[in-house]
Amino acid sequence: MDNNFKSGFIAIIGRPNVGKSTFMNHVIGQKIAIMSDKAQTTRNKIQGVLTEKDAQYVFIDTPGIHKPKHRLGDFMVKIAEDTLNEVDAILFMINAKEGYGKGDQYIIDRLQQVNRPVFLILNKIDLVHPDELFPLIDLYKNKYNFEEIIPISALQGNNVKHLLNVIKTHLPEGPQYYPEDQVTDHPERFIIGELIREKVLQLTREEIPHSIAVVIENIETRDSDAVFIQASIITERKTQKGILIGKQGSMLKNIGKNARKDIEALLGSKVYLELWVKVQKDWRNKQSQLKEYGFRSDEY
Repeated sequence: MDNNFKSGFIAIIGRPNVGKSTFMNHVIGQKIAIMSDKAQTTRNKIQGVLTEKDAQYVFIDTPGIHKPKHRLGDFMVKIAEDTLNEVDAILFMINAKEGYGKGDQYIIDRLQQVNRPVFLILNKIDLVHPDELFPLIDLYKNKYNFEEIIPISALQGNNVKHLLNVIKTHLPEGPQYYPEDQVTDHPERFIIGELIREKVLQLTREEIPHSIAVVIENIETRDSDAVFIQASIITERKTQKGILIGKQGSMLKNIGKNARKDIEALLGSKVYLELWVKVQKDWRNKQSQLKEYGFRSDEY
């Protein structure tokens, strides 16, 4: 291996819904982080790995930093803030279309305590006129001493290669942490659950808030090489259960059909997916439920 091989961990932070997961999926080249136009979609740190001939980038897509409203929210914000002191570089992403907001100042205040290079990433530049970027850049320059300010479109890939090259110059020389064909450190079981949750968020729209979790009950490969998956969608209220099942099971069938396509692409196998809906009242505020559903932390 090249003696000058570089490697490092890069946190992607920002307000909810600025395009962090879209960026991650574009860079990695496949879907590992779920996407939704609803805020606070990402609940755990998703690590995506990009390996080039002379560098390995380990991206950490953190939950959006926001003012928490329940214990799950506390957990999400704690993950995002703890990550800042564990990485080699930080990408602070904003939505160029929306511009500066109170939530950005909340994040900037926390960045003042961090001794890491911070890059301001103006995402979604495909949605604004270039002239609108200059006053936005000046505004942020006055609030924090960023290492560099880089406009991109994660959706279209504009300027993303340049961003990667800039990040590389700030990574330390180091080992290749993951095999070159590995794109995430998360087990397939976790990603399958996230793909199902993504379809719930996309198909139920405003009817179901972020009060759902997905638990993979069983995965097995049978003689035909087909993969059989059983999963439960956990929600907080009986009324939500009715919406998730739909008239004559139509909504649940739709969720299953759409999720199965993505899971087959992930696994490269035929998939049989069986879904149930279960009610667990107020699970987002119960530490035992949070741990059972995979939200683990030393303190909440």
